[in-house]
Amino acid sequence: MSASGGLSLVRRAVEAARRTPRWQKRLLVLTAGVGSLTYACQDNQVLQINDGTGKKRVVIVGTGWAGASFLRNIDTSLYDVHVVSPRNYFTFTPLLPSVTCGTVEARSIVEPIRNIVRKRGGAFRFWEAECYKIDPTNKKIHCRSDSDGNSEFVVDYDYLVVSVGARPNTFNTPGVVENCHFLKEVEDAQKIRKSVLKCFERASLPNLTEEERKKNLHFVVIGGGPTGVEFAAELHDFVNEDLAKLYPDVKKYANISVIEAGDHILTMFDKRITQFAEDKFKRTGIDLKTNFKVVKVSDKAITMTNSATGEIAVPYGMAVWSTGIGTRPLIMDFMKQVGQANRRVLATDEWLRVHGCDDVYALGDCATITQRKVMEDIASIFRVADKDNSGSLTVKKIKNVLGDIYERYPQVELYLKTNQMKDFHDLLKDSDGNAIKESKELNIEEFKKALARVDSQVKMLPATAQVASQEGAYLANCFNKMKYCEENPEGPLRIRGTGRHRFKPFRYRHLGQFAPLGGEQTAAQLPGDWIHVGHSTQWLWYSVYASKQFSWRTRMLVVSDWGRRFIYGRDSSSL
Repeated sequence: MSASGGLSLVRRAVEAARRTPRWQKRLLVLTAGVGSLTYACQDNQVLQINDGTGKKRVVIVGTGWAGASFLRNIDTSLYDVHVVSPRNYFTFTPLLPSVTCGTVEARSIVEPIRNIVRKRGGAFRFWEAECYKIDPTNKKIHCRSDSDGNSEFVVDYDYLVVSVGARPNTFNTPGVVENCHFLKEVEDAQKIRKSVLKCFERASLPNLTEEERKKNLHFVVIGGGPTGVEFAAELHDFVNEDLAKLYPDVKKYANISVIEAGDHILTMFDKRITQFAEDKFKRTGIDLKTNFKVVKVSDKAITMTNSATGEIAVPYGMAVWSTGIGTRPLIMDFMKQVGQANRRVLATDEWLRVHGCDDVYALGDCATITQRKVMEDIASIFRVADKDNSGSLTVKKIKNVLGDIYERYPQVELYLKTNQMKDFHDLLKDSDGNAIKESKELNIEEFKKALARVDSQVKMLPATAQVASQEGAYLANCFNKMKYCEENPEGPLRIRGTGRHRFKPFRYRHLGQFAPLGGEQTAAQLPGDWIHVGHSTQWLWYSVYASKQFSWRTRMLVVSDWGRRFIYGRDSSSL
């Protein structure tokens, strides 16, 4: 283009600008300004993610209770946080039985992962993909995304937090995977809801015999744990309060059975709650079959055995399998790499680190804490307490390190409480059963004898949402103060080393447990041996579960769902 042509183009542009109304000019400037600001913000976000400050990269695998709790509490300004999960949301799993029957809608109990960290700032990335392999040697995880033609990619990490949960445990029973529903995910609850309504629709067809109607409306729950019992109670209320009005011709054929391999249901609760639940199920017409083991499930019948009746086959319309948890393939492969091939779940220390991998942490149902035993370290404990190397201990010497012993080996304090001992004096008795004096010396053999039985109090933590949530919050707190604790360790004395541990070990605090039993009645077992069953406890259950939601959005949705159910009943559309 010539110089004169370019000059002519500029003149025409200036003339056009003069003829443009003033309000259009202002709108153009405003639009350009907003666009520039938006671009700048987007650019800053990218720069923030790749800011080159040398932040350690924390990769979280899984968005269940443990992963979401860790993500909710981690200071994302201190780390480059990456999350990998096949689902981009967190599910409030205790309310899944309510979703199966329309008491609560599925979207009311899920919280998008990006919402959890949106207001926290800092570097954060999320990939909707499945981690199928962990490479601890090279600090990499291998991922696969189904959303882009089954593409694969690799993510490097400095710290890895494994919180993939567990899968249902079928005990290799034939036909379970093909013919039973599970209740672990939101999708499971939605499938169960559709299946229940389809059973009622099929039973209403005019060409069915009475036996066929009974078969279609026989709902079987395998497993008498909290999930199975709560689902059975929720389904009973749904059938009797809502579906009986909509399907009056077939309601008499509806039957719910709970099959439990043990002597009782809800064995993790107090015996009083177990007895009340069993009596209530019998009163309300739920068929409870204890000491029955399911050996086969076909598309028409469930085969089970009992020492008294032998093997029997029961026809059914829908079956839900709820008998515990199994190991995911990712965890199986990882355990083989770190020398834990014979275990059911990953073994971690009291700081949630996987044994053999200092920078890999495992939380929730995929792992368990292996508490160090006193008798394994008895010689080291004796050495730490014997500061003057005299070869003997007095009660006074033991008292000087007692706090560290309690913190490092909580079973010692638990043993004292369980046996109603006031203090360490009661544990150290002489042969006559009298409390020894503080000045009396003990050799290592006498010390071993005094502590010989304390390891009997070592217990495995239950695979519950409460444990996983506390583990996630604890580990995030450790990460947040990692730099400070490197210079100012706050943990107990290192029994088998020198100095102190960086952090205090994880301690689970049991806050109680609930078991909704239907009919607006709930059983509660709270700390301090507080047991209560009834309608008032149901309202306590409502308030606790509403308060434990991850956001005000889900809190309001859940409460509104409960209110809608009270006014209009449960929704019976098979959507």
